[in-house]
Amino acid sequence: MTRLGGVSLFLLLAALWGLSFPAITVGLEYLPPILFAAVRYDTAALLLLGYAIVRTDDWWPRGRNNLAAIAGGGVFLVAGNGLLFVGQQTVPSGVAAIIQGLVPIFTALWALALLDERLSGVGAAGVAVGFLGIGFVVQPDPNDLLAGDTVARLLVVGQVASVALGGVLVQRAGPDVPRASLTGWSMLVGALVLHVVSFWLGELPGTDATAPAAIGAIVYLGVFSTAIAFVIYFTILEENGAFEAALVAYLVPVVATVAGVVVLEESISGPAIVGFGLVAVGFALLKRRAIATMAGPTIGVGRP
Repeated sequence: MTRLGGVSLFLLLAALWGLSFPAITVGLEYLPPILFAAVRYDTAALLLLGYAIVRTDDWWPRGRNNLAAIAGGGVFLVAGNGLLFVGQQTVPSGVAAIIQGLVPIFTALWALALLDERLSGVGAAGVAVGFLGIGFVVQPDPNDLLAGDTVARLLVVGQVASVALGGVLVQRAGPDVPRASLTGWSMLVGALVLHVVSFWLGELPGTDATAPAAIGAIVYLGVFSTAIAFVIYFTILEENGAFEAALVAYLVPVVATVAGVVVLEESISGPAIVGFGLVAVGFALLKRRAIATMAGPTIGVGRP
């Protein structure tokens, strides 16, 4: 793949994922949150498993490692996203996207606990700076920590922690099925978990659940920002590695914020922007060696 082609895929992935946040906000006007998330992953699971059956020879998961990866990915990496849908009932889409910048930081913490990885002093400082940044984004009120907006933003933080844990559990399991198959099965498991939770909560679709805007949100989220986006993500991952693929998380909030302001007339506060900057700084401290490795051949920085 040419460098221009790689950059184009990177930008396309950022756009697909960034626009998913305003799409969630639109869909929540017509569908209850957990049911909405479940239908999104129903759609994506069918598409990805269909793709895996047609394009791969080993689409059926066998072995304890693959089943463990699907279970961990399905429950935490996929079903955990239900918290995002609940939180976005009141959290602006741009703010929800900014909080996603914590994923690499939470991933490092889960890896420290579950993969026996070590965190240096500078890396620990990066984690601290990242959480300071989220403090600016969440802006908790010390006098009312249970205020609706604060709780909603903390639910999005909980979603980030769940997604990061799911990623680490998948890595620890060491699956050897194709990524499209692994993701499709995980999304199917996650969708089933979300349907159970939705049923337990007594969620029912309203009479306007079949409105064009609701159907459009489901189609966009299930087809474009999930199924197609994950195929693109896997391509970037295979061509450029995990670090460069992770950098898309820092372009997604820009797309989501612009779309939220232009389309949904949302507003992003100054502290939230400062918080995003701090999260980015925390990520840079945490991943400084990978950054130096990437930059070394270009600007003469030696390998650590």
